[in-house]
Amino acid sequence: MSSSSQPRSSPLPGFTRWLIFLGVMGPGLVVMLADTDVGSVITAAQSGAQWGYQLLALQLLLIPVLYVVQELTVRLGVFTGKGHGELIRETFGAGWAWISVLGLAVATIGALLTEFSGIAGVGELFGVPRVVSLVLAVAFLLVVVWTGTYRRVERIAIALGLFELVFVWVALRSPVDGGAMLRGMTKVPWHDGEYWYLVAANIGAVIMPWMVFYQQSAVADKKLRPDQYRYARWDTAIGAVLTQIIMASVLVVAAATLAPTHARAPLNTVGQIADALTPALGPELGRTLFGLGILGAAMVAAIVVSLAAAWGFGEVTGYKHSLEHRPLEAPWFYVMFSIGVIGGAVIVGIAPNLVALSVGVEVMNALLLPLVLGFLVALAVRALPPEHRLRGLYLWVVLSVVVVTSALGVYGAVSSF
Repeated sequence: MSSSSQPRSSPLPGFTRWLIFLGVMGPGLVVMLADTDVGSVITAAQSGAQWGYQLLALQLLLIPVLYVVQELTVRLGVFTGKGHGELIRETFGAGWAWISVLGLAVATIGALLTEFSGIAGVGELFGVPRVVSLVLAVAFLLVVVWTGTYRRVERIAIALGLFELVFVWVALRSPVDGGAMLRGMTKVPWHDGEYWYLVAANIGAVIMPWMVFYQQSAVADKKLRPDQYRYARWDTAIGAVLTQIIMASVLVVAAATLAPTHARAPLNTVGQIADALTPALGPELGRTLFGLGILGAAMVAAIVVSLAAAWGFGEVTGYKHSLEHRPLEAPWFYVMFSIGVIGGAVIVGIAPNLVALSVGVEVMNALLLPLVLGFLVALAVRALPPEHRLRGLYLWVVLSVVVVTSALGVYGAVSSF
C-alpha cells in the first residue's frame, strides 16, 4: 500500500487533549513558580521602589527569553530521557560535568539562604521566633520529599506556589497611574551603574542555574514521551507568562506606593516590603496576604532548588537519583536533598538577617549565565537526536537570545563597581 493511501490518524478530541495536557503539566509550572522565589520578589520590589516603572518593560521582555531557555531543557529531557548533569557528563566528560554542578552548588546555596530568610522574616512578622518557623519549614519539606512520589511532590509544590497569585490581586488594588507607567517604561538611565546592577539582578532572578537542572531532570523523572513534547512546551509557556506576571505585579505595587514619595528608597527587610506592598489593604489583611505569598514562594523554591542539587550531583556521580526510588533505594539522593534544606535553615538561623543579600544572589546568577546557557545550547546542538537538534534560523535566534541576555547580565553585574 502506498504512503498516500495509508489511513490518516484522526486528531484527538479536545477533551482528550486537555486530559493529556493536565497529565503532562507540572515540571514547567513548578519551576516557574519557584522562579518567583523570595529573592525574585525582593528584587522586583527593590526595582519598583528605586526606579518606579523603568524596569517594568524588562519583565515583559524576559518572558520569551525565559521560554526559549527552559524549552531547551524540555527538549533535552523528552528526547534523551536524561538529566542535565548526566547529559553533560556523557557528552563532554566528567570534568565539564563537575564544573557545571559546582556552578549549580553556588547558585543553590545562595537561593536557599534567600528562601529561608524569607520564611524566617514572615514568621517574625507574626511574632513567631525564627528558630520555630525554620524548624517547622524544614520538617514539612523533609516529610513531603522523603514520603512522596514525583507526582505527589509536584502537586504539593504547585499548590504552594499558587499562593504567589496574591501579589497579582494586590497589584490590581494598587493606585497605579497609567500615564506614569507608560512614561516610566520608556525611560532608560543608560549611564547609571545602580540601574544596570538591578537589570542584572532581574535577569538573574528570572533565569537561574537550578531551573535548568530541575526542569530537565523533572521531565526525565516524570518519563515524558516524545508524543507529549508539545504539551510540555505549553506547560513551560504558561509558566513563563505566569511567573513574569507575578514579578511585574510586585514591581508595579512597589512603584505605585513607594516611588512617588520615597525617591529610590531601598527595602532591606521582609517587614519593610510587606508594609510597602500592602498599604491599601490594612495592616492585618496586608501582612497576612503578603505572608502567604512569600511563604508559598519560599517553600516551592526550597523544594525545587534542593531537588535540583540532589539530581545534579546524582547525575554527575552516578548514584541513584529519582523520587520514584524509596529513601533506602537511593539514600544519597535523599541525603543530598536533606543537607541542602537543613544546611540553609541552620545558616539563616544563626546568621543576621540575610534578606539584604537577595539582590546580590540574583546578580551572582546573572554572572553564571554564560556557563549555564553555554552548556545548554551546546547540548541542544550535540546531544539531541539529529531531527530535534537546534539548526537553521532557530539556532541563530537562540544564540542571539543567549548572547544578549548573558552580556546584559554580566555588564549589569560589573557596571556598579
